[in-house]
Amino acid sequence: MSDFSVGGDDPPLISLAGHPAGINICYEDAFSAEVMRALPEARFLVNASNDAWFGDSLAPHQHLQIARMRALESGRYLLRATNTGISAIIDPRGALVGQAPQFEQAVLTRRIQPMQGLTPYARWGDTPLLVIALLVLLAGARRRRVA
Repeated sequence: MSDFSVGGDDPPLISLAGHPAGINICYEDAFSAEVMRALPEARFLVNASNDAWFGDSLAPHQHLQIARMRALESGRYLLRATNTGISAIIDPRGALVGQAPQFEQAVLTRRIQPMQGLTPYARWGDTPLLVIALLVLLAGARRRRVA
């Protein structure tokens, strides 16, 4: 264990098929900030996940929905590989363009378009929403003092 150390804040991206890919593992895709760290360099995203511990519950479907949101937020294709969950290819709009059945071994193949640029969410994150929420709170507090 003494040979381990913390990595840097900006680890290099892995190149797949000649394009830099933003790779996250398991439930890291639940945190948009983790996924957005790979942008704008990443041309597509990859999520490798062990969903076996979810069993036959709603959780694998929820995890797929989370991955779809990350694709939409980033404006990138997201390739998702799971062991027992739902493997999928998700387009930059969050739509499923390929999906493997749960609990079945399968291979998905589709052509994807490596993407560039930043969506508004990838550029600013939650900041606009937080500013609006703060302004609403301040307006409410001011209104309360006036009344």
